[in-house]
Amino acid sequence: MNTVLVVDDDKEIVDAIEIYLKNEGIGVIKAYDGIQAIQALMEKEIHLILMDIMMPKMDGLRTTMKIREEKNIPIILISAKSEDTDKVLGLNMGADDYIGKPFRPRELVSRIKSVLRRSGRISNFIELADVKIDTTGGKVTKSGEEIFLSALEYRLLLIFAANKGNVLSRNKLLEEIWDASGEFVNDNTLTVYIKRLREKIENDPQRPEIIKTVRGMGYR
Repeated sequence: MNTVLVVDDDKEIVDAIEIYLKNEGIGVIKAYDGIQAIQALMEKEIHLILMDIMMPKMDGLRTTMKIREEKNIPIILISAKSEDTDKVLGLNMGADDYIGKPFRPRELVSRIKSVLRRSGRISNFIELADVKIDTTGGKVTKSGEEIFLSALEYRLLLIFAANKGNVLSRNKLLEEIWDASGEFVNDNTLTVYIKRLREKIENDPQRPEIIKTVRGMGYR
């Protein structure tokens, strides 16, 4: 699975981007300034950086220069400015692409996947035990046999895959599914969808190994 480091001092924007990317099966690490970004690069495996230009402590342009001194990781810069000056400076300093605010979620995801593809870092497959997700074709197989999921079941599976090892509360799942689907999803509906998903991907739905219940907290 690919992991994107999202760097912006606006927490709401970072959280929104996290939802967009996780719904596409892309992992997210968050930072709120250039110093935090460089620290994250030292500690985590990251495949691409999506970074705002205007930030406190160390802006996106200076951070790009610092990163390029050590690493060749793909960088996409984002900015609310309409002028071309920052775009030219960013690309000259080693950025791979540039996108202006406000941006459409579909365009952002497309840009990220395009840069990952050009860099040879993109992974189109996610594996969870004997379940394999082809995020390009939207195809899910279990032990080599295709299984058919509804659009919401598929989104739910991608959310779990993007948060592998992390506990997700029911409220968090409801927030992310609501954003991804066009239909009403309440707490009872979520229970039904998780039950259906387990019936399709687990060897024993009564003793799930892929989507586990964490009592009093949610699911992992």
